[in-house]
Amino acid sequence: MTHGYPTGTGTGPEPAPSPYGITPQQPNGIPGMPYGVPQQRTAESAPAAEPVTAPVPRKPGRDRYLDLLRSLALVRVVVYHLFGWAWLTVLFPSMGVMFALAGSLMARSLNRPAMSVIRGRVRRLLPPLWAFSAVVLALMFANGWNPLKDPNLDGTWGLASLFNYIVPIGAPPFPWHIGSKSGLLEDTWAVQAAGVLWYLRAYLWFVVASPLLLWAFRRAPWPTLLAPLGLTAIVGTGLVIIPGETGNAVTDFAVYGSCWVLGFAHNDGMLKKIPRYVAVSGASLVMAFGLWWASNHLGPDGWDLNDIPLAQATWSFGFVVILLQYSPSWQELPGRLAKWDRLVTLSNNRAVTIYLWHNLLIMATVPIIDLAYKLPFMQSERAVGALDSAYTIWMFALVWPLIGLMVMAVGWVEDLAAKRKPRLWPNGVKRSVGTQPRSRAAHRG
Repeated sequence: MTHGYPTGTGTGPEPAPSPYGITPQQPNGIPGMPYGVPQQRTAESAPAAEPVTAPVPRKPGRDRYLDLLRSLALVRVVVYHLFGWAWLTVLFPSMGVMFALAGSLMARSLNRPAMSVIRGRVRRLLPPLWAFSAVVLALMFANGWNPLKDPNLDGTWGLASLFNYIVPIGAPPFPWHIGSKSGLLEDTWAVQAAGVLWYLRAYLWFVVASPLLLWAFRRAPWPTLLAPLGLTAIVGTGLVIIPGETGNAVTDFAVYGSCWVLGFAHNDGMLKKIPRYVAVSGASLVMAFGLWWASNHLGPDGWDLNDIPLAQATWSFGFVVILLQYSPSWQELPGRLAKWDRLVTLSNNRAVTIYLWHNLLIMATVPIIDLAYKLPFMQSERAVGALDSAYTIWMFALVWPLIGLMVMAVGWVEDLAAKRKPRLWPNGVKRSVGTQPRSRAAHRG
């Protein structure tokens, strides 16, 4: 996504740098390649506030402003993992935004019995994960990976941890190097493909914890909202070190916990009760602290906030406060934004599919583009140099049609998971016999 993406999705010693210059990085991604990779990462009490007993009524239907934010977050994630630009984590903290939006929808759903809501959320999450896991594990096993013999795994425990490909309660195992360096996919492709699963783990933890978090928020809003930031200051700065994947999971939960609870505040109308100048001023101060902290704790990729948990938490928190404070609650995209309505609808209907598969598809662009070197008019040194210099641009251009193909190939699993009729291209266009297609905002359900 806390991050471009968290780090440390595997266990064991760090692997040697790959021929592409990629080395696993600590919290959120594997830098170096033409595309970056995620990893599984890798105060004083506020005055008692009046308990929030009931949410402010909301209009039915989709909030297109929130849908637009989710689409922008997905695009930013793809661009970050392709180009590896650290400054994108400052320009738009996509994971914090995505967790806040999910928290808002979760709070809205919890007007119903909690267990039915949790079951529904888990049901929608798991089938798309199973489709992804089936392909990734088949590729790993076909290339000779045996978790029982993997030196980075602990024998039987490594085999048992394959369960995380079914229910993402922890970090899934994978080989750091697999296949041939001269093969179709670069030999760290498994790291790249499985690295994105940290987000599903964090999302699942938040979903399960949401009934308790929402109960606490409506009785003590400010302590519940700010507690994750305090936890990040403890576990995300090295003050207290929790080893292994448990530490990564706790850090992810802390870093994005306040963003998730901000979603509760947005749903319940709490943010609208705070004067805008107060909210924006306070958020700006928190963001300024985040940048100050980052400037003194730069990681291996400089200003990549995925490597700096406290900076990521505070910057994302302030950024989300401002986005939700100005939330216009559109029923339809206005003005020039209306021309993006179909793509926004499509990306929201297939958000899980796009997120799960995008990194693997980025890597799939490499062998496709490499075919161009074999074309007759590409045999000159000048032509080869031109292609080399624009390689990542071609990857960027090619990954989107590949994502589109994957949406049609497996995206319908999201519909089955939501107990809807499968659709190949759910962009909101309704087709009727004898009529022309018409675009309208579609519901994701």
